Amino acid sequence: MGQNVRGEGTRGRVPRARELGWDDDLYGAGEATGAGSGAGTAGTPEDAGSSGTSAAASTRAERRRGGNGGGSGTGAGGDARTGHRRGGSRRRAKKAGKHKVLRWVAITLAVLILGTAGAGYLYYEHLNGNIRSGDRAGGSSGVKKAAPNALGDTPLNILLIGSDSREDEKNIALGGGRNDKDRKPLADVQMLLHVSADRENASLISIPRDTVVKIPECKDEKGTPYAATTNRPINESLQRGGPGCTLTTWESLTGVYIDHWLMVDFAGVVAMADEVGGVPVCVKTGVHDKSTRLVKGGSGLRLPEGTTEVQGVQALQWLRTRHAFGSDQNRAKAQHMYMNGMMKKLQAQNAWTDTGRLMGLAETATKSLKVSQDLDTVKKLFDLSMQLKNVKIDRLTTATVPTDPYPQRPKEWLQLRPSSADKMWAMLRDDVAYDKNGDKSGTKAKPKATASPKPKTPAEAPGSFPVTVVNGTDGADEPAVEGRAGHMAEALQAKGFTQADASREGGGRKDTVVTYPKADGDQGKANALSVAKALGLPDSAARADAEAKGITLVVGADWREGTTYKKPTQVAGDLPDGADDKAECMDIYSVYRWDGKS
Repeated sequence: MGQNVRGEGTRGRVPRARELGWDDDLYGAGEATGAGSGAGTAGTPEDAGSSGTSAAASTRAERRRGGNGGGSGTGAGGDARTGHRRGGSRRRAKKAGKHKVLRWVAITLAVLILGTAGAGYLYYEHLNGNIRSGDRAGGSSGVKKAAPNALGDTPLNILLIGSDSREDEKNIALGGGRNDKDRKPLADVQMLLHVSADRENASLISIPRDTVVKIPECKDEKGTPYAATTNRPINESLQRGGPGCTLTTWESLTGVYIDHWLMVDFAGVVAMADEVGGVPVCVKTGVHDKSTRLVKGGSGLRLPEGTTEVQGVQALQWLRTRHAFGSDQNRAKAQHMYMNGMMKKLQAQNAWTDTGRLMGLAETATKSLKVSQDLDTVKKLFDLSMQLKNVKIDRLTTATVPTDPYPQRPKEWLQLRPSSADKMWAMLRDDVAYDKNGDKSGTKAKPKATASPKPKTPAEAPGSFPVTVVNGTDGADEPAVEGRAGHMAEALQAKGFTQADASREGGGRKDTVVTYPKADGDQGKANALSVAKALGLPDSAARADAEAKGITLVVGADWREGTTYKKPTQVAGDLPDGADDKAECMDIYSVYRWDGKS
């Protein structure tokens, strides 16, 4: 143990564990990393060199000699001091870009409490063995990926999930509830990270855990089916098919295609907070989130007035506190404060210039999270972080969807405020920035056009191909408009699409689209665009669909009346009242204020 570099030769180690009075064995200290022998592996003391020499020191010495400071992933034996040598001029040419990448790797860590710190260590293949993964989706939402913009880019959406799992002793020790060991975990933290197609702005949107939503039909990774439900809190989606079902629930709710999910549990939160040495948070008065005569439970959080750097169990208590902050909405605000604090802490530490420091972050991050299968290697996590490098810090917006009490159980559950939620979802679907900082002239920023290149093939005559019209106006929290498909079919017939016909089947959808079979290529796209143009729809409404049987118009919840589409006006930064939840310091409910003495 004394010869190991931080994170090297250990697995799941939480620094300073004994100082906090915890048993190192509880966090897996001293267990093998699982790094195998052979080409492309590194990370054991033997690989690092002679006894008592740190991999960090070896790496720095190697860099001074012109090496890359770590195993290349291709050399035999995996010596930590060997690898591809890069010329100094090449390194200098990449220096500026590298700093941007590392800064955004730090931001990703902060945003998730889980992040991609391993991105800088692609050559340590043993990190891949740390990563657990699962299916991207647990059911079918019918939501398709957004059409690319003129440069071929699409928005990036990542669902961040915090699990309350008690399935092992580490999580029981941290979260209590031994009686819940066999209970399926709940998704008590759910946030959607949206990164714009041009990668210049990002938004982090929360839904409070007790918000009642429609949870679609799902299957878990073992194939066990779960029926759809319309009146359960969104945190139960994790119990009804795993993180893939939580993703499908969000897609169905928002109409936004979600590329990936990442999930962390109690032990992961503690490990990450310890690894960065604490995260700054602030309260306006002292706080003690304790059990009271009227309200049992509480996180146990006890902090003095002002700013405190929380770590270990205290960090977990901060993220779990609800009663002292007054509501689930305020808890989301506190969670956003924590993530912003972690980001600032990493930047202040210059954590990305110390090789040994990075190894600790990489080891802890990859051990702390579970990801969708399309992110199941360190390289894929690195590629993800590369897509974030151009987003400026002042263009990262945190928001919580406004809610109201759920009528059937007003003291326990919430429901989304339809007008506010629909506006926020529409902005995401249209890739409209949640912030106002994109236009340097001082006027409100406007989204870039998202039209894909026009097909070279001309459209066929309107009456020469059939068009199926589907009533999808029940895609929001409102019933479908009766007869909408028939009405729109008649409108198309009047415009020359004589084979237009209404479908008897529904297909609830947030936004209106014209789909065509992917196999039909340019001809199908040209025909779909001709339908869209006739109705006043934007070109981006024409979507290829591998399962489509022909041209299909799905009239969404965004078009409940009229025969000429009028796109809702979306202005950057124009969030509904109460959505933007940035706070410098948290208010404390009077019952839980603490004088710092008792």
